Amino acid sequence: MSISWVTRPEEERDVPAIRGINLAAFATSLEADLVDALRKDPAWLPGLSIVAEHDGVVAGHALFTRCHVDGAPALALAPCAVLPAHQRQGAGSAAIIAGLDAARDRGESLVLVAGHPAYYPRFGFVRASSYSIRAPFDVPDEAMMALALAGARPVPSGTITYPAPFAL
Repeated sequence: MSISWVTRPEEERDVPAIRGINLAAFATSLEADLVDALRKDPAWLPGLSIVAEHDGVVAGHALFTRCHVDGAPALALAPCAVLPAHQRQGAGSAAIIAGLDAARDRGESLVLVAGHPAYYPRFGFVRASSYSIRAPFDVPDEAMMALALAGARPVPSGTITYPAPFAL
């Protein structure tokens, strides 16, 4: 049975559910704490914290915040999480697709993610190194990925600068 996920920007009432999703999906509280810290940071972009829900249950979350590549604005996709009981049912994909659509609507041109190299290419992500973009930390080349959203704009090259809450 296929689940039809409703996606929308985070609302104040979703904050506890989003924290719960991240606490359930990851082994530590680092990702949940990161989301909470980013909400208070200038990198936070209203409308780019996306939830996926079904039957009133918020089960998935994808967060896009401001980062830079050698001074040029870009978006960082992190974290993306789904309640374990709802994993592999499309909640994460639905939240990511909705977030990418919202980013395009805002006129954003580049999204970066350090993630599983077998998962993110389905959304169009490629190795960031193909754009001469590199992370400020050690990460396997295939795990640092980029997605150019606006084909007519040049993609910046250089080192990614993440917002302070990432503590990188």
